[in-house]
Order: sequence, then C-alpha cells, then structure tokens
Amino acid sequence: MPPEEIVLDFDATDVPVHGRQEGRFFHGYYDHHCFLPLYVFCGEQLLVAYLRPSKIDAAKHSWAILALLVRRLRQVWPRVRIVLRADSGFCRPQLLAWCERHGVGYILGLAKNPRLAALAEPWLADAKAGFAETGEKQRRFGEFRYAAKTWSAERRVIARVEHDRLGTNPRYVVTNLAGPPEALYKEIYCARGDMENRIKEQFELFADRTSCHKWWPNQFRLLLAGLAYSLLTAVRRLGLTGTELARAQAGTIRLKLLKIGAVIWRNTRRIRFCLSSACPDKDLFAIVAQRLTAG
Repeated sequence: MPPEEIVLDFDATDVPVHGRQEGRFFHGYYDHHCFLPLYVFCGEQLLVAYLRPSKIDAAKHSWAILALLVRRLRQVWPRVRIVLRADSGFCRPQLLAWCERHGVGYILGLAKNPRLAALAEPWLADAKAGFAETGEKQRRFGEFRYAAKTWSAERRVIARVEHDRLGTNPRYVVTNLAGPPEALYKEIYCARGDMENRIKEQFELFADRTSCHKWWPNQFRLLLAGLAYSLLTAVRRLGLTGTELARAQAGTIRLKLLKIGAVIWRNTRRIRFCLSSACPDKDLFAIVAQRLTAG
C-alpha cells in the first residue's frame, strides 16, 4: 500500500574539523570551527547526508534538495501528501513560497519577535493570569495570521504559550496544514524531536570522522556513516522486531550485537568465522542471523 503522507525532517548540525581542512570556518552559534552538514530523514530512514561549510545559512540548498526529493517521491507515489518539518533555521520565504506553489505542506518553527508577542498577547495574558490564580504551570494554544516583511503574503501561525515560576515561554510555528492548533503543535511539530536522536546515531557510527584535508573525501565519509546507519536500521526492522533491542539505537546494536570476539579459519575451500561462545547475547545474535538469512 502506498503511504498517504510522508513527513520530511530537515535539520543541520555541527561536525568539528581536525585541522586546517578545506571548507573550515568558525561558526558563532556552535563556538568552534566545524562543518555544517544537512540531514534529511523520513521517520527512521535517512534520505540525505550533505556536507556543507559552516559559513552559510542553515537552510542553504534546502529548497533544491526538497525539490529533488518531492520529484522522486511523486514519481513513485503520485498522490502522496508531502510535509516539510523543520525548526526556525529553515523558515525562509523562498522555501515557504516553493512549498505553496508545489502543493507541499509545511510546519516550521518561527523565531520570536515583538510583533509575534503582540499578536499572541491574549494567550500570554490568560496563561499569566491562570498561573497567578493556581500557582501551577499553564499552557495555552492560539493562532493568528502574520506576515514578516520578507513574506509575500500572510500565513497561519500557531502560538504555544507556557507560563510558570520562571516566567512566560512562547513558541511559534508557521504552517499551511489544516487542523486544531494544539494537535498540529503537539502531534506533528513536536515529533520532529525524534530526528535529533537519528542525528546522534550518525555520530555513534563515526560521522564526525571528517578528518581528511580535501573536501570530497570528507563527504564520502559522511555517506559511509549514513550507509552504516541504513544497514543497522534494516537490521533493527527485519531482525530485532520483538526483541529487547527492537528500539535500540545504532550504537547499542553495534556494541551488543556486532562487537564480538572471533577467530577466522581459512583454507582452500572455505572461510569460517568462529565467534566467542562467551558472548552474552549469542542467542539474540542467532535469532537475528536466522531472520536475516530467511528474509
């Protein structure tokens, strides 16, 4: 069955450099010299691992990559709904306009500013009054139309307002999706937090070993880490379902399932791998091996 909806998660992260490498620049937010790769995930599936220098905007080239992904996905599933999800670093007018022209949904973080605070004042005041009355943390959701100076039109903005003993904490997202504000924020936008775990898994598989002097070998190393992640994702999906490692991260699978002491025997006819009988997870290893070979 073809999927009804595909959510594409975009995010950038820092990869530290190891010397005076090509594309080495200082990044003020991360406070060190680094690369700024772009990752795109669909659920647990890695779609893009694109190495970039850190002197660029976090959203650089994101619309071009989105266009390529949308074109390919619609070739396979012409009727699928595609949604772009990302933080405020990707809220750029060109990207929003492209999504609207091509029928792509989006739900993106929106950086705070005084104008947004003024538009959200009814919910800010209500949350503050609720906390003053009960002494308990208050949360409110609202929506309004808003257009930044660089936008070509007003767009729907959802405000999530919290107030507790530390004060008021508003968050904003811009979206063209239909639905109640609270459901869109909690069930769709907040789910992007899982992507951060997927990015951490890349570093568990050595995506940060971009220590070559030349640029393209480092891009290749990033792709190798992504390939390793894709293989372990397949092992998790096909071999570990229903086991204690069914939801384990890539580093845990590598540590418990793959790092096993072994002796290799080779003669003219065959090569034998003799794994340690003292492996604490040998029964699980046997189950996974059987499932993968049967599939």
